[in-house]
Amino acid sequence: MKNFFIVSAFVAAGFASRAQTVTLDYYFNHETHKNAAGQDERFHYIWEEKDLNGYSNWGDAFVKAGAKIKSLDAAPTAENLKGTDIYIIVDPDSPAESPKPNYIEAKDIEVIDKYVKDGGVLVMMTNDSQNNDLPHINNLAARFGMHFTNELHNHVLGNNIQSGTMMVEGNPLFKTAKKIYMKDVCNIEISGPAKPLLKNENVVIIATAKYGKGTVFAVGDPWLYNEYTNGHLPADGHYDNDKAITDVTQWLMSQIPKK
Repeated sequence: MKNFFIVSAFVAAGFASRAQTVTLDYYFNHETHKNAAGQDERFHYIWEEKDLNGYSNWGDAFVKAGAKIKSLDAAPTAENLKGTDIYIIVDPDSPAESPKPNYIEAKDIEVIDKYVKDGGVLVMMTNDSQNNDLPHINNLAARFGMHFTNELHNHVLGNNIQSGTMMVEGNPLFKTAKKIYMKDVCNIEISGPAKPLLKNENVVIIATAKYGKGTVFAVGDPWLYNEYTNGHLPADGHYDNDKAITDVTQWLMSQIPKK
């Protein structure tokens, strides 16, 4: 009986150690607006937001994959990133989006650099140059051989959604999705450790890099927010963004070093 409890405790501890934590930045992206009661309210690319601008669908995908999700409303430090397996930075604020943006500074870059070297998975998702702060996130991206440009690709005018269509069957990132939609994305110039993971007409849309023990994943668009993952795309387009969100989630989880 004693041996049974020892083995059971060991198995339980092993199971607990496999739970992964995904942390979404709420500091560099910190947009607010007035709610119906006239109070300031966080919005835009956050876990709790269930409308079209939120990441509630992506959060659900991580939870379904066995991960825990949390947010970080402060600048990254070694202490507050401790226990985070995947750290996601999306759409850092520009002055047009926030009166006092929290820019990615040199001290933040050093913290994140070490986090990745030590085995962390960093996700950077920007936006077109008019809708986020590219210069400061590019200082971070440069550590991994990446540069988000001012060029706009997959530009969609009106209802011409075909311009945002990409066929991805056979791409190693997408195990189930065959056709995805991503519009108005900036491309990524790569060098050094960075490699293309998805290209469209010779333009790098998604890049990745191995850095130390960790992995970097970069996309020139917030992309996986609810508007494009919950059935709002035209049904006759037969897009697989709902499958893509699962594919990307599982790919990111697979990059976490085995303990």
